[in-house]
Amino acid sequence: MISLENLYKLARRRKLDFLLTVVGGTIVFIVIVMAILAPYISPYDPYRSVNKALLPPSDQHFMGTDNLGRDVFSRVIYGSRTVMFVTLVSTILSMSIGTLLGLISGFYGRIVDRILSIIMDSIYAFPGLILAIAVAAMLGPGVINTVVSISVVYIPTYFRMIRGQVLSVKNQLYVEAAVALGARSHTILFKYILPNVLPILPVVFSMNIADAVLTEAGLSFLGLGVPAPIPDWGFDLKNGQRNLLAGYWWISLFPGVFIVLLAIGFSLLSEGLNELLNPSRRW
Repeated sequence: MISLENLYKLARRRKLDFLLTVVGGTIVFIVIVMAILAPYISPYDPYRSVNKALLPPSDQHFMGTDNLGRDVFSRVIYGSRTVMFVTLVSTILSMSIGTLLGLISGFYGRIVDRILSIIMDSIYAFPGLILAIAVAAMLGPGVINTVVSISVVYIPTYFRMIRGQVLSVKNQLYVEAAVALGARSHTILFKYILPNVLPILPVVFSMNIADAVLTEAGLSFLGLGVPAPIPDWGFDLKNGQRNLLAGYWWISLFPGVFIVLLAIGFSLLSEGLNELLNPSRRW
């Protein structure tokens, strides 16, 4: 039996997990709304000079202007579009490829599993940002190239997680019964195994996208990500760095704050989902 004290501790922990999920989800939701409604809530064109350069925050320019006279607030709002597009598409792409390869590797095993595991372990051995920099340097700057560079980094993560789940699930009685009844391999793979490994994906997805936000910002900061003059938080952070020592702090501060907030939002969402969806942590 579960004591009242344990029930009380469990209730408090579940309440904290729910709070983390709500806080993280709220931050992510606000950024998504910014990205969708950017043309309607942005006061100025983020590509054009609208006033004198390097004006401090004021009533006219909430976050000041940059070195080219562009409104920083407008660029931050439109930058959310770039960041969300790159990180979401790259993470979805890596999830799709990694999940498919993990299913194939775990289910068929033998030489297929051996080859795929060696390839994925080789990719996984590289630090994520260094690997993204190497791929981006080969492909060159660009939105699509940035998506590809980031997606390559996270494919092994999904592969390893899904492969491990498949190795466990395929030994279950219902899978062995399907094999005994003569079900085809693709039927077993996608009808019996895939639905039982999908619950792990939301947690891994939210965890990886938090890291992808920082990776995207790092690539843009180094000049290997989204090219100018597309609004992007990492690029604007780099653009303001040269004026930071001269006292023009607002050019770098606001894009940097939003990078940190979005990464924290996805991290909190991931942590909350992990606690809420993981049965082993409920007791």
